[in-house]
Amino acid sequence: MDLCNSREIKALLERHGFHFSKSMGQNFLIESWVPRDIAQASGADKGSAVLEIGPGIGPLTQQLSRLAGKVVSVELDRSLLPVLSETMADCPNVEIVPGDILKLDIGALLDEKFEGFTPIACANLPYNITTPVLTALLECGRFASITVMIQREVARRICAAPGTADYGAFSLFCQYHASTELLFDVAPECFLPAPKVTSSVLRLLPRPKPPEVEDEAFFFRVVRASFAQRRKTLLNALSSSFGDRLSKEDLRQALADCSLPESVRGERLGIEEFAALARRLSAALAH
Repeated sequence: MDLCNSREIKALLERHGFHFSKSMGQNFLIESWVPRDIAQASGADKGSAVLEIGPGIGPLTQQLSRLAGKVVSVELDRSLLPVLSETMADCPNVEIVPGDILKLDIGALLDEKFEGFTPIACANLPYNITTPVLTALLECGRFASITVMIQREVARRICAAPGTADYGAFSLFCQYHASTELLFDVAPECFLPAPKVTSSVLRLLPRPKPPEVEDEAFFFRVVRASFAQRRKTLLNALSSSFGDRLSKEDLRQALADCSLPESVRGERLGIEEFAALARRLSAALAH
């Protein structure tokens, strides 16, 4: 069965009485080059096991199964389970796990299913869960690579450089944990039904060791505070968050000690600058 042939897809879904769910962000691929190229970009090989999220009817799953030693696909929509039983019948190295990836213990899942393999993640992610899923995958700290197709706007935000309009707290979070690379775009007409936006395939290669920060939790607290109100200067943004414990003069001095002008905005700072600022603010709060 051609899992990207729209006529065969419609017949398959009709046979199983399946109806698309807008709330689950279901859009199935109808261009075979897309899952093929995503699978190849993932770096999957016989020594790796792939965690896939939201397999749908399985076109990406099928391509991954040809490359990887094992594929474990987590599917939330139980009405797709009988469909996947049919479409994955010829893929013995594929295991479908019913469940919500946002409620599963990913580390425990890897311990149970991935022994002896290098774990990688690859998925055509529903747009509405992109941020929490990527956060969970990166914070897990167990994947050699994470390759996902997501909304182009979000992909560009993740890869954005300091000082650009797309750069924000989530850009910095992803770049702290991994190197990021935009691979290629996928047009709306490659899906059934067609979404209203273009998608992009993004590869993240988790860093063996994150950048040097003294206190990761406090570092990200400073980052979030700096981006909470983008129109504000960094001084005023930090004052809104830390003003109950540090005076405006304390904050002004912290910026000066980090060689940052008083008028600078948070989106101008990279990871190293935020790390230095977090160290200085932590020292100021300790006094």
